[in-house]
Parts: sequence; C-alpha cells; structure tokens
Amino acid sequence: MALVEGCKHELEISIPAEAVAEENGKAVEKTQKRVHLKGFRAGKAPASMVAKMYASSIRQEVMEALVPKYFDKRIQDEQLRVVGSPNYKDVHFHDGQALTFKVEFEVFPEFELADYRGVEVEYKEPEVTDADVAGRVEAVRDEKAQFVNEDPRPLQSGDYAVVSLESLAGTEEAIRSDEVQILIGGPETLAGFTENLTGASVGEEKEFDVTYPAEYGREQLAGKTIRFRVNVKGLRRKDLPELNDDFAQDVGDFRTLDEFRDAVRKSILAQREAEAQRAAKDAVVEKLVDANEFPIPNAFVDRQIENRVEQRLRALAEQGVDPNSFKLDWAKMKEAQTPQALREVKASLIIQRVAEKESIHATQQEVDQEVERLARQQKQPMAVLRQKLTADGTINRMASHIQTEKTLNFLFEHATKKAG
Repeated sequence: MALVEGCKHELEISIPAEAVAEENGKAVEKTQKRVHLKGFRAGKAPASMVAKMYASSIRQEVMEALVPKYFDKRIQDEQLRVVGSPNYKDVHFHDGQALTFKVEFEVFPEFELADYRGVEVEYKEPEVTDADVAGRVEAVRDEKAQFVNEDPRPLQSGDYAVVSLESLAGTEEAIRSDEVQILIGGPETLAGFTENLTGASVGEEKEFDVTYPAEYGREQLAGKTIRFRVNVKGLRRKDLPELNDDFAQDVGDFRTLDEFRDAVRKSILAQREAEAQRAAKDAVVEKLVDANEFPIPNAFVDRQIENRVEQRLRALAEQGVDPNSFKLDWAKMKEAQTPQALREVKASLIIQRVAEKESIHATQQEVDQEVERLARQQKQPMAVLRQKLTADGTINRMASHIQTEKTLNFLFEHATKKAG
C-alpha cells in the first residue's frame, strides 16, 4: 500500500486470470439467457456470438462484479478504515490475462492523542447579585403589567399613545395600522415619533417624517425617511402589579415572594454556569485541536462544509429568504469555509477518541429519557416516536450527541481552571 498524501492511499490490485475467466463465463451465460438474437430461440444463441456482440456490456459486468470485491478483500486483509468513495483508475482488462487496476482512497486518520487531562483554561465561578435578581423580577413584573386608559391630555414622555397611522410617501410598500401603541420617549421608539407626538392630544391628526436607521431590522425600511399621517386615538398608562406574595403565586408555583426570588437566583446562576462552562469547554477543545496535528480526510471536510452551508440556507429560509435565490459558487464557498470546517472535523475526531479511551458512551436510559422528553414535547406515544426516530437514524444521532456532551463534561471536569 502506498501513502499518497495525508489520508490518501493507493493500492495496486491484480485479479487472477482464472477468476476473470470464470466471472466472464457467468456474465456471458446471464447475457445469453436474456437476449434475443435473430434466427435463434430465446436463450439459445451461441455463447461465442453473444460474447462478441455484447462484449462491452459483459466487460462492464465483469469489472463491476470483481473490482469492488477484490478491493474490499484487500482492505479487510490490511484492516483499513476507508472513508468516502474509492477512485478506480488504470484498469487493464485483456482476454486471457489478469485484470489489474489501481485505486485511490482515503482512510480514517490514526493518531496518538496529546494529553487531554489538565488542559489549562480560564474559568471563574459565576455569581448572582441582588441587583441581578431584582432586574429579572422587574422584567417578569413588566410582563404582567396591564395597560389602563387615562383621561385625555397632551402626550408626554413615558405615556403610551394609541394611534392609527398610514404612510404617505417614502416607501413602495404601504404601511397602515388602525391601532398601534407607541411609548413616547421609549428606548425602542424612533425619534421621529417621540418628537412629533410629544404634546399632541387625543383626537389630533398630524403629518410628519420619520427616518429609520440604516441598520433597522426590516430591510425595506432601513435608511429610509417616510412621511406618515398619524391620528392620536387614546392615552394609556402601564399599571405594574405590586411585588408581594400574591404576585409570586400568580407567576408560578410559589407561596411567597422570597420563594420566587430564590428561584430566580437559581435560574440566573444555572444559566450563567451553563454559559461559562460552555465557553470553557470550547476553549479546551480549541487547545486540543492546536495540540494534535494529524491529517484529515477531504471527504470529512467536504461533508462538514455541506452541513455548514445547509444550516445557513435553512436559517435564511426560516427568515423568509428563498434559498434558491442564491447562486452558490461551490469553489469559493469551499475555499472560504475549509479552515473552520477543518478545525470542526478535527475537534469531532478528538472528542470521539477521548470518548473511546475513557469508555464514555450514551446509556440506554439516557437515550430513553431523551426520547421520552421529545414524546411529551410532540405529544406522541413514546413507542411510535421511538420507531420513527430509529427508522430515520435520529436515535443514533441522539446517542452520539449525548456521548459528545458527556465527553465535554469529562474534559471540563479534568481541566485546570484559572481565574480570568
């Protein structure tokens, strides 16, 4: 076996003339049975005539039967883990002689792991302050607020104006709403609305221009100045609930406000711990990628690039963008995506190798728990969902994901943490 480059290998294989002749005889016989030649009954044409008239298809049939078979036998004998599809070339096939060919293929990379225990990463145990808790509680309180109509008076900062509006100029796509609520002076309110509605009274109609920022979320409005006709229909105030035990009971399964605050503190801490640990795990993996130098099969990299592109196109589709409207230049796409795809594949192989060395795997109970969670979420019988997930391969991917997360947890637990 010849090592060509990286994970690329090449074999020269010779199939004995006797085996070729035997397979050729079988191909002639099969062809003889199915063809109809003029002057002969079905299946009764002379073999020599069939072999001559259908030489090309018989030759192809012999190669399709023997070439993969002898390649498979060779890689089994040499215990090679082939990746992707082999490339057969330099085929020499002549009557009465051995059939010879070369085959190029990639193999799964073999490498010795660098030390993966004790990798040094920055990590600081997250903290939650009273101000953090108060801010989250206030956000929940704001969600529970009710809007109450107030007696008419001139609008001022902090008021919620109820208006109808329609665009008069500045955009091809007309904007019209019979009722929209605008917080005068609010952080999300465009300056044009605040400036022109401050001091306006209920029942008043105004026309004015509003300029949208260049980075505005709706592309058709970004950077445009649009003239509106606005009619002030009403005035409202936000009525916040009192922070007491009744509020806590209304929010969830809590008896007192202190219980709710404790739950909020734990929730914030869990979220911050998850984020901090994820960042540390990513840092460990990045260091392991840098520390382990080994070749990566092109087939793995190409597949990862395809996955990255598909994910991006799906994300665009979810945003309402037609993926077919993009003319993808695969060559440029591959060039741009290859460095990151290479690191991602390398990281995956390293994690897999750590899992093998440490005997980390997904247990049946862990997979069952994940299936049960999905069954509750999708409101399907667990047995029916399991059958579906098994059939489409999802259950194997679930097990692989669980194994990866457990391995990352292992790497984090055995890392050397230093305060950043």
